[in-house]
Amino acid sequence: MATPFLRRLGAAVCKFASKKGSSRWYGPHMAATERAILDRIPLVDLVVEVRDARIPSTSALECLRKVGCSHKQVIVLNKVDLADRSVTEKWVTHFKNQNYTAYGLNAHNKDNIKKLLSIIRARIKELKVGENNYTATILLTGIPNVGKSAIANNMHQIGRIGAAEKGKLKHAVVNPHPGETKEISSYKIASHPNLYVLDSPGILPSKIAHSDWGAKLALTGAIKDSLICEFELAYCFLAILNSSEEYKQWEKLNDSLDETLASIRLDKHVVGCDTGQRKKRLYASDHTQDFIVKDVRKTLYNIISSFEGQLEEETDMERIIQLQFTALQEVLKVTTESSDNRYKAVAAKLLNLYRTGRLGCYTLDIVAS
Repeated sequence: MATPFLRRLGAAVCKFASKKGSSRWYGPHMAATERAILDRIPLVDLVVEVRDARIPSTSALECLRKVGCSHKQVIVLNKVDLADRSVTEKWVTHFKNQNYTAYGLNAHNKDNIKKLLSIIRARIKELKVGENNYTATILLTGIPNVGKSAIANNMHQIGRIGAAEKGKLKHAVVNPHPGETKEISSYKIASHPNLYVLDSPGILPSKIAHSDWGAKLALTGAIKDSLICEFELAYCFLAILNSSEEYKQWEKLNDSLDETLASIRLDKHVVGCDTGQRKKRLYASDHTQDFIVKDVRKTLYNIISSFEGQLEEETDMERIIQLQFTALQEVLKVTTESSDNRYKAVAAKLLNLYRTGRLGCYTLDIVAS
């Protein structure tokens, strides 16, 4: 029953995207980046398109459809740790059936990056059959906040181990906010043969064809939260959670949670250890701590499992989400703020837990059967 909520959120995104003259969506900088990417595609040896494993279809780079580069294109599904692994495997198979080289990874997992480097080397070797001592360039493309710079940086770090000029290789700048990479930058990732990766800024489509796409882009962080109401984002996430089976995994948290809470001091004093060193202070307001995450899960589980309405009905879904927001104010320690600010604070913390995988793994794009 999450579909109406996705459409409502998507409609808000589409409305914003359709505003002419809004440089915050698809302004001159994105238009220039798109032209620069299209100009470089004929010149590079390989195009590595990074997509979000949670939205493998929605996060496809629209401008790549304008050029025929599938013969030298690799699709990388990043953030597999945040997606449903079984669905990711289906997507990888789907792309391979369309004759793409495809691979799912976590940009912060070194073994995954080593595997990607092997795939890139093998693909380059196929494309340059019969050539020796060549230099190859790889264009890294994708929508904002999909992890391109993290991949470039980690490929660079692994590649520099075997490079002669270790101290001279520069690093990519990784930023958690979408749209922070401003220009195409080059990084050496391997020697013998020499491989260079071009890290390009993320670009969004100038227009959104389907409202669901806008909602999915917003939920996964491809669009800055400041452009879309965080409350609407969190509201939509709860609809997705309530419609899934994920919460059932939290059934056994009740017993362990009480023991965990009993062992933690939440006063204002720092707890000293036997060695005279001080342990890190625990704050009740820090929603990322394990015991608070467990409490959030337990609260959501109890509300969903005891709810007597029909979640297939939109009005009942609205009702359970309101119950969840009210209950989470206490759990997330935001009860001292005004009513509006409490909802905003709950929404911000809930979104953070969702996007970091603390509330389960969700794939929003389903493979067409």
